[in-house]
Amino acid sequence: HGLRAGTGGARRGAAPRVSLSPQPPKAKPPEEGDAPPAKRAPIFYGSLEEKERERLAKGESGLLGKEGMKAALEAGNINISSGEVFDLEDHLSERQAEVLAEFERRKRARQINVSTDDAEVKACLRALGEPITLFGEGPAERRERLRNILSVVGTDALKKTRKDDDRSKKSKEEYQQTWYHEGPRSLKTARLWLANYSLPRAAKRLEEARLLKEIPEATRTSQRQELHKSLRSLNNFCSQIGDDRPLSYCHFSPNSKLLATACWSGLCKLWSVPDCNLVHTLRGHSTNVGAIVFHPKATVSLDKKDVSLASCAADGSVKLWNLERAVLCCSDEPVADIEGHSMRVARVMWHPSGRFLGTTCYDHSWRLWDLEAQEEILHQEGHSKGVYDIAFHTDGSLAGTGGLDAFGRVWDLRTGRCIMFLEGHLKEIYGINFSPNGYHVATGSGDNTCKVWDLRQRKCIYTIPAHQNLVTGVRFEPNHGNFLLTGAYDNTAKIWTHPGWSPLKTLAGHEGKVMGLDISLDGQLIATCSYDRTFKLWTAE
Repeated sequence: HGLRAGTGGARRGAAPRVSLSPQPPKAKPPEEGDAPPAKRAPIFYGSLEEKERERLAKGESGLLGKEGMKAALEAGNINISSGEVFDLEDHLSERQAEVLAEFERRKRARQINVSTDDAEVKACLRALGEPITLFGEGPAERRERLRNILSVVGTDALKKTRKDDDRSKKSKEEYQQTWYHEGPRSLKTARLWLANYSLPRAAKRLEEARLLKEIPEATRTSQRQELHKSLRSLNNFCSQIGDDRPLSYCHFSPNSKLLATACWSGLCKLWSVPDCNLVHTLRGHSTNVGAIVFHPKATVSLDKKDVSLASCAADGSVKLWNLERAVLCCSDEPVADIEGHSMRVARVMWHPSGRFLGTTCYDHSWRLWDLEAQEEILHQEGHSKGVYDIAFHTDGSLAGTGGLDAFGRVWDLRTGRCIMFLEGHLKEIYGINFSPNGYHVATGSGDNTCKVWDLRQRKCIYTIPAHQNLVTGVRFEPNHGNFLLTGAYDNTAKIWTHPGWSPLKTLAGHEGKVMGLDISLDGQLIATCSYDRTFKLWTAE
């Protein structure tokens, strides 16, 4: 039998057939670390058909009977919907909210108009409290930064800052605003009298200045050097306990033989100079006495029956005293009381003529009293806080006031106008004084400095860093103004050259704050009173 080609068997020499069907993967040999899977038993829940047949046979409507359904409802195991539907709010993710807010901000930023003036852009940034420029930032980047800031805080913030600036400017203008009270008919008469009194004195002062200028410069320099040498040799001549409470003020009599002191106990005392013996005690005030001052002509040419002293206290009382009645008749009662102050009266000062008395009050005003007419002729406001000190020009034409608002004012008594506004101190002004030369004014403040103002230039010409604590008083030498005396809460008084304002001498000796100071008219003595209840007299060796 022969073989049939192509059907029965494989041809000799033909290639072997290759199967294209996928072969099952060969099982991996088990590794040593692999554990065999655990075999779990199948869970059988039972057939539901038999229970369903039983239910249908019993005629029940469900898997539970009526009683079972009722019990399940009462137990709260079955809740049946009432059919009410509540709309749920669409809560966005925080990321989506941030993205939307950023898009809104950019949209607002595109709608904000920013000035192209770089200076105005910087001013807006400063008003918003932002740095006006950043490192490497140009005008374009600065404008874009301002636009982005306004898109966050809103344009109203810039308007608010501008309103605050306008409000501060208005308040500053109010500080410089002057209020005028309607005075009595006698005020016009008093102003005319003051003009007739001051003009001849001004002419006399100018004539003396011309004569002084004719003195050779070498002679004037020699006299100044002798004075400075004498001032450098000042020493404590006398020290006396003035009262059981601190002393607040001291003042020399015009003849330089008496010294009046004011105490916090309400007493005013007169002391002999230079032996510092008690002459008389004036009892009339019931609270802290702020000041006591002699009449400009007392002990010199004043009639013995006239008023010789004036004092003021924290309760608003102002009392007038007669020296002869107090000393010779041993009277403790004042001659008269001046009423009308509703708040504390800090200082009193006589006008150089002796006819008028000036008082400063914590009701933001100062007043001028005509003692001949026995009435108040001027009630002047102008300070935003209490008025503390007052001084009169040597001619009698001007009055200077220093207030707790850190400002001073110079008033023309002949016209009633404020002719100069003393602005520059950082804290309250506690002392003011005119120089005998007629054009210099000194002020002492709580900022520890003493400023010297020129009435001709209408500005501050020098600031003396005088003390280490607040300055309580300033005094020019009363005859020629050759030196300036200052006292402060650093327990010292200091003497400064005029002009030049260089320190000459420090009067140290008090154990407490220097509350008051004065210079005798003869220029030989300096008095200081202190919180340590003592007053001291200083004189050259």
